Amino acid sequence: MSATRKGDKMITQPKIENRNEQHYVGIRTQVTMQEMGPVLPPLWGEVYGWLASKGLKSAGAPLWRYRIIDMEAKMEIDVGVPVATAVTGDGRVTADTIPAGRYATLIYTGPYDGLMRATADLLAWAEKKGIVWDKWPAGPSGEGWRARIENYLTDPKEEPDSAKWETELAFKLADDQRAS
Repeated sequence: MSATRKGDKMITQPKIENRNEQHYVGIRTQVTMQEMGPVLPPLWGEVYGWLASKGLKSAGAPLWRYRIIDMEAKMEIDVGVPVATAVTGDGRVTADTIPAGRYATLIYTGPYDGLMRATADLLAWAEKKGIVWDKWPAGPSGEGWRARIENYLTDPKEEPDSAKWETELAFKLADDQRAS
């Protein structure tokens, strides 16, 4: 797969792929852009603790599922961990499913502060190709997304060099599109 290097960051060429549904458990919260860094990552500890308390294991890389994107106000995001089969959440930890379908994906390598640029690159690529996302207007300045996912493929505790961190972006396409 080819990639574009931008300084110490690398972004693979976007591609479209079919994906199966993915069960996950997570904590849904609302945050502003400025609150994301301090608020969201610690929630993974709660989710992993909940899994351990139920004797369950993760079935993939931890993720953020952006449900509502509103750069002017609060965003609604699930901080989640994939699981192999459907489970039942309780209280703060909820169970949900990322829907099956066609997704535009890319892998970004570099520190987290480059994810906004990688997202902008994926959105611009899709616009050039005439891709329509599975999304809708939400609130005065926001968008609801069926599935706009960041999968954090690298554990910073295992790889301390942020230039090597890999994050996969996977955004669901509207269902009535043909392959490009």
